[in-house]
Amino acid sequence: MRIRPKNRQRGFSLLEMTIASALGTVVMGAALSMYVQGVNATWTVTQRAEMQEDFRAASNMLKNDLSLAGAGLGQGAAIVLPTSATVPVYGCSQVTSTCYIAGASVAYPTNGGTPYLYGLVPGYGKGPVVNTMATDIVTVVYTDPIFALNCYTATLTNATTVTFALPGTLTCTLPTGVATPQSINDAGVGLTVGDLIWFNLNNTQVVAEVTVVSGSTITFGAGDQLKMNQASATHNLASITTGSTGTGQRLQVITYYLDTTTTPSRLMRQVSGHSPIPVAENVVYLQFTYDVFNYATSTVAVSQCNPGSSTATCNPAPGSSGLLPNQITKINVAHMDMDSSLYGAQYGGGSGYQRIDLQTSVSARNLTYINDYPQ
Repeated sequence: MRIRPKNRQRGFSLLEMTIASALGTVVMGAALSMYVQGVNATWTVTQRAEMQEDFRAASNMLKNDLSLAGAGLGQGAAIVLPTSATVPVYGCSQVTSTCYIAGASVAYPTNGGTPYLYGLVPGYGKGPVVNTMATDIVTVVYTDPIFALNCYTATLTNATTVTFALPGTLTCTLPTGVATPQSINDAGVGLTVGDLIWFNLNNTQVVAEVTVVSGSTITFGAGDQLKMNQASATHNLASITTGSTGTGQRLQVITYYLDTTTTPSRLMRQVSGHSPIPVAENVVYLQFTYDVFNYATSTVAVSQCNPGSSTATCNPAPGSSGLLPNQITKINVAHMDMDSSLYGAQYGGGSGYQRIDLQTSVSARNLTYINDYPQ
């Protein structure tokens, strides 16, 4: 007679194995789903943080420059430029002989046929077209607060050359932290090709572009890219008597615009006649409006897209027809859009789906020269 063992071991049945496998798959699937969601959330946060960091750096630089518009230009914040059949321009580099604003230069605004360099020069629709939408540019102008050029005596030695020399006794105010005026050709802050100099020679004010730097002797040759040194023009160096003396200040003429010649597009910053530098990538739209104060009527025209123009349909009532850029009291960054640059994808093109839009206002406290600031 066979005796069966009392501790008999039995395996899983097929049904039990099926149920166990199904439950395991569900648990693993749920765990994998949670993991993927966590990774995606981390990537999204990383993408957003990267955008905010880049955007903050770009917007801070833009807002700082806008807040200085007109600083040091004095009452009226408007300088007469050389007047001839050819109007002076901006957006070009004396170093590369290239113009960059939508592949071209931009002429300075005129008043009564005379071109002016204002503390702020709006550029409605003068930027490149992005996704069928025209973009704006903006140009701010202020005197250089770092280089003490106004401490030197400037002497016009001929129609295109100025020599700088320190007087026996300084009558200027040196920048903070500077014990003595820097040399004219100082490697860090001195004059370089492409700089714009605002002269007051023999009580005549002119603007000229540096073409050659040789020690303390600076040449402002004809044929410069910004067309400031036109020999046949009025209000230029050639129209001043040789031997005249006075002072000069370096102007910072800073233009912000979008560069669409590369992918992704970039926000660019160009200073005077120098080559532009990128401020931020993936900036895909740029638009400004302006609040303009009418001194004659003591009223303010708000959110004017093209101040001074009567033809732009985006200028809300009461409009700013006939008003000038030096009557601008506030610059409104209506739209400055940045797409995510993480993984190099553009908006709507894949992983780069996030976008930040900056909308802010900056007071132009150095433009209006009477105490009339609308609240």
